[in-house]
Amino acid sequence: MFLDDVSKFLGDLFRPKPDHITVSSAPAPAKTLLPEKLPRHVAIIMDGNGRWATGRGLPRSAGHAAGTEALRDIIRASDDWGIGALSLYAFSTENWSRSKDEVSALMGLLLRYFNSEIDELDEKNVKITILGDVEGMPQPQREALVNAMARTADNTGLRLNIALNYGGRAELVRAAQRLARRAVEGEIAPEEIDEAAFSGELYTAHLPDVDLLIRTSGEMRTSNFLPWQLVYAEMVFDSCYWPDFDRVRYLKCLWEYARRDRRFGGVKGQAPERANSEEDAN
Repeated sequence: MFLDDVSKFLGDLFRPKPDHITVSSAPAPAKTLLPEKLPRHVAIIMDGNGRWATGRGLPRSAGHAAGTEALRDIIRASDDWGIGALSLYAFSTENWSRSKDEVSALMGLLLRYFNSEIDELDEKNVKITILGDVEGMPQPQREALVNAMARTADNTGLRLNIALNYGGRAELVRAAQRLARRAVEGEIAPEEIDEAAFSGELYTAHLPDVDLLIRTSGEMRTSNFLPWQLVYAEMVFDSCYWPDFDRVRYLKCLWEYARRDRRFGGVKGQAPERANSEEDAN
């Protein structure tokens, strides 16, 4: 009986989805928030899939499968509402230490997601960028990721950044090594290395810094996610597990962000220039 319930649950998740998802209680922010009040770049730590499943007597893999439904809706909402860039923490370098079965399930979901969603994402002009060590992924997943980036490279809509096999400190070390290599080769002088040069060697080069970080599951830490890019981000922590995060909760986070007074170290009433303003997300 238990296995039948799990099978039905997973079958429901992977049925064909409607072209559009709407939530009547969550109107588009364009109707309720001024465009200038919206964050240009939202980052989300999608946490709590395993605990969501465990609380329902299901395997952790079922939680990750349920999490893909929330993922679809939030990506569509970000596109519908005019968010310029959305960065999602999907799989960290530390996640390889999880059980073999859980990692295998996650890799399978990743492959199915890109195979099933790439047509819609491309049609909606979404540009996909993978943040992290793509070469360290298993071959089928690596090929799917490289294909998704190549196929959407010229798109000019939502910048969808998915952190896979990603570690924030590793990203900083990688940037330092790349700059050191350029200096050794005479391409750049050490004194020319500034914040802009360093930012240009990150996975997020040509993107604005993160304006809003959202983390679900009630945990209140950044967990090695985008340490450079989050330096002035506003942070909102939602107590729900990721599979339960929907447009209503997303809109509440955007409203919370809009109420914040962002001074960037300045004085109230002043409007300091934001980092990377020359490279707005499209």
